[in-house]
Amino acid sequence: MKKIYLTGLFFFTLAFNISAQNFKTENLIFITLDGLRWQEVFSGADSLLVVDTKYAQDPEKLTETFWHRDPKLRRELLMPFFWNVIAKEGQLHGNRKYGSKVNDKNRMVFSKPCYNEIFAGYPDDERINSNSQENNPNPNFLEFLQKQQGFENRIAAFASWDVFPAILNRDRNGLKLNAGFEKAQGEDLTEIETFVNRAQDEIRGPWGGVRLDFFTHHYAMEELKTRKPKVLYIGYGETDDYSHDDRYDQYLLSARQTDAYIREIWDFVQNDPQYKGKTTMVIMTDHGRGVYPKVNWKSHSVNTPNSDEIWIAAIGPDTPALGEVKKEGQTYAMQIARTMVELLGFQYPVAKAGDVIPAIMGK
Repeated sequence: MKKIYLTGLFFFTLAFNISAQNFKTENLIFITLDGLRWQEVFSGADSLLVVDTKYAQDPEKLTETFWHRDPKLRRELLMPFFWNVIAKEGQLHGNRKYGSKVNDKNRMVFSKPCYNEIFAGYPDDERINSNSQENNPNPNFLEFLQKQQGFENRIAAFASWDVFPAILNRDRNGLKLNAGFEKAQGEDLTEIETFVNRAQDEIRGPWGGVRLDFFTHHYAMEELKTRKPKVLYIGYGETDDYSHDDRYDQYLLSARQTDAYIREIWDFVQNDPQYKGKTTMVIMTDHGRGVYPKVNWKSHSVNTPNSDEIWIAAIGPDTPALGEVKKEGQTYAMQIARTMVELLGFQYPVAKAGDVIPAIMGK
């Protein structure tokens, strides 16, 4: 077994430079919004949920904020950065009304198995079939990248959910990762990091295993501004947890706030010499949800139809400005890992990982 492990490790750390393709991407920002349905991304607020007092404390105010008869204007109210910037300069995949399909391959369709599929590049339903904090045995594309020349100690991850240290197996790879209710650590903390550390102690969120995205975002922004990672992952979590709480109003408010966070990140990237014109940003969700009223919208599982329906957005120097993709096609979450690695000029040496997403690569 030891010999097999060492052989596998050798092939995992081996990379072949493919710079002959002349990719301009030198940095990568990868973002997930947990459990945000494609229906809201592409059509905005749901007409049935937004007026239901079971899911919104103040339906009148919610409809005033997020409702418009035209779904194109409605989605801009919810996610203005997506539709005013990414839709013009990047790509949005997953509007099933046009046959643009993005799905999970794993059969569990809840968070840990979905994140394994995303980061490892393949589903593993035999071993990853719960949301436990047991370490993931599968290598992931972040730990592959941190072994490559020029990327050592230049990769950082931030997530709201406290299971991410297990998903990315920090114990095995030593990845710089701040998740759950962990604080920023080190002797070079900025004033903002010190403040956010204190605020995290004093501001109590509604969940035991997931902190508010405010903390995740500002820890990540300070990392981006001060330590300039080449690869940054941010896992926002509020949209999923407010869904499970049956709070459609907070789900929408969190989606809009996260859109604003992403705009802040992109605006910084466009004004920083290390990142401008050399950074690709990829954004997606891990799973879908039920479609109300046939199925309770808050649920997602193998027994909940539509749970495997997801979406992907991308913007960067190598990604053509296709906008909202209206061409029929099928993409899977398992294709993200190889796509990320090849954009940075390497080949992902995991044979069972999905193929690259050609449109994002400009192919």
